[in-house]
Amino acid sequence: MAPPELSALGVVEAAAEIRRGAVSPVSLVEACLERIRALDGGVQAWVHVDDKGALAAARERAEEAKRSTVRGPVHGIPVAVKDIFHVAGLPTTAGARPFAHSRPGEDATSVARLRAAGAIILGKTHTTQFAYRDPAPTRNPWNLAHTPGGSSAGSAAAVAARMAPLALGSQTVGSVLRPAAYCGVVGFKPTHGLVSTAGVIPLAWSLDHVGVFTRGVADAALVFSVLARRNVVAEPGGPPRLALAPDLLRRASPEIAAHVQVTADAFARAGATIAEVKLPASFGGIHAAGQTVLEAEAATYHEPRFAKHADDYGPEIRKLVEKGLTISASAYVGANRARLAFSEEVMELLAAHDALLSPTAPAPAPEGLASTGDASLCAPWSFVGVPAVSLPSGLGASGLPLAIQLVQAAGAEARLLSVAAWCERQLGFSRSPGH
Repeated sequence: MAPPELSALGVVEAAAEIRRGAVSPVSLVEACLERIRALDGGVQAWVHVDDKGALAAARERAEEAKRSTVRGPVHGIPVAVKDIFHVAGLPTTAGARPFAHSRPGEDATSVARLRAAGAIILGKTHTTQFAYRDPAPTRNPWNLAHTPGGSSAGSAAAVAARMAPLALGSQTVGSVLRPAAYCGVVGFKPTHGLVSTAGVIPLAWSLDHVGVFTRGVADAALVFSVLARRNVVAEPGGPPRLALAPDLLRRASPEIAAHVQVTADAFARAGATIAEVKLPASFGGIHAAGQTVLEAEAATYHEPRFAKHADDYGPEIRKLVEKGLTISASAYVGANRARLAFSEEVMELLAAHDALLSPTAPAPAPEGLASTGDASLCAPWSFVGVPAVSLPSGLGASGLPLAIQLVQAAGAEARLLSVAAWCERQLGFSRSPGH
């Protein structure tokens, strides 16, 4: 296998090494391809690996780097792309049967921006069917008997298994942060709409976010800067003011609740201020409201195709569409008004602190592949479109990763990522599957 230090490089470090000529993009891509060949038979993160295309692009990026012609901040960085994002010339399957497959001629906007900034597309990673609950074949690199989460299953697993330093995913409910938590990597989704979803197969337009998987907060900030075309640097500031909502801890398993409390106590000893807060009363209706919007919008997108191919849909996405087709306009509008009410009430609470600290998921990755896990602790922040990040924060009794979630008000990505960088430094988590 390739030298572990090369396949273990994060985005910021690898980009810097490429710029100074210490690492070739070709060597980096070859290291990733070797990891894929060695491990993907078990992990099954990838739908399609574009060996030839990636190596050809790597040779171009290498020649450009030799001439000091760097396209952008991610010059020479290999990227894994969730298979609901269009990549020019590569198949898009959306985890579905052949009726839904296509071979687009244009990149999704997010893919195009990464490519323009010098990134190299390694290939497409497995997703649950149409990014909903019907599981992908991907397994958790930490323990192949456990789920990696979903819907961005392959993207999270690829980064965790050191098959790529960066992956694109999407989150409608919990599909970036939850798999990031289960797989022990950083998952970040910005404010809804800040990163274009053009060229990404929708699940629910009002809720869909483009997100990223990386090995560190600085990596996520750099990639976000490219995707959103705004300069954000995740430099750790002073000790933050963190909010902790007991109601969210009560929704987690005893192991996770205790872990988050111990983590908060450690942050306090390092100088952070921890304030217990009560979520607004409108929180009680946010899950039902978000689910109604999801059902209605998914049904609207799928209705023409579903009429012809209902039998080809998996059981979970089929139930979603069928339920959505029964939702009235008044129910849909009412659900959106409930989302707005929670958003207005919670935004003030979020802005009054540097971040809200909570578990990312109620428990570590469940055993088996029949489910992608519980997204309930990520859902509220997807349903109101605020930025959130998941940080690996330890290992549980099972040996599987544990994680914390940090949330901020809409548009406050720089503030959130700075806090996340401070927390990351305190946590000092550096474990990876097999190490």
